[in-house]
Amino acid sequence: MTQQHVPALVIGNWKMNGSLATNAALLESLRGDIASFGNVHVSVCPPFPYLAQSAALLAKSPISCTAQNLCHEAIGAYTGEVSASMLADIGCRYVLAGHSERRGLFGDSSERVAAKTRQALNAGLIPIVCVGETLAQREIGLTEATLAAQLLPTLAGLSASDLEKLILAYEPVWAIGTGHVATAEQITTVLHYLRKLVADKTGATKVAQSMRILYGGSVNAANASWLADLPEVSGVLVGGASLKAEDFSEICRSFGQR
Repeated sequence: MTQQHVPALVIGNWKMNGSLATNAALLESLRGDIASFGNVHVSVCPPFPYLAQSAALLAKSPISCTAQNLCHEAIGAYTGEVSASMLADIGCRYVLAGHSERRGLFGDSSERVAAKTRQALNAGLIPIVCVGETLAQREIGLTEATLAAQLLPTLAGLSASDLEKLILAYEPVWAIGTGHVATAEQITTVLHYLRKLVADKTGATKVAQSMRILYGGSVNAANASWLADLPEVSGVLVGGASLKAEDFSEICRSFGQR
């Protein structure tokens, strides 16, 4: 189970959305609402071109910036890529690795995700490693096998101190952007399995029990309250609802009041 005194983490993934003007309006609204959020850590994931803008607008705010992706290498001839050190340099705190859209649309393998996780840790960023099964995999009983295949390469390369920094995000592919949220039982079962997997494969039982694991998949203002009541859930990775200031603020408040 998660340690309840640790603040929940709510991350808004903007994906490939935004503009200078709409970003400024959204962040101004969130900055105005932050005092009402309660005991919760809040972060936003702008696209790469807007990270510097967002970091500057949030510089005097407790809201942090998260990058949506990073390169698996530290430096070199990788046209179009962004390194972990660059992300740290402009003020990012967290970075996503292995989001289902990166795995499914852009071919990020579990080994590539492991390399990205290592780069994040080397640069002082906190990696949020995403895992999740498709509907077809769930229907034929391959949920656990799929999650293990996605996560084990990352776990294999981490020390005990690395594991203490790692955050996981369970995002069932069949629930992302579909309006279908996994049930409380499904979420609790999977998060319990992930903690057991980490404990069994690393021997770090205490770290596994306290590891932060987020849920992502059609999170919105209406379902945030019952998601916040699930003790296994350490926070949420929010997609479309994070682009609407009122909805995202309500999600943050739900987790801040748990």
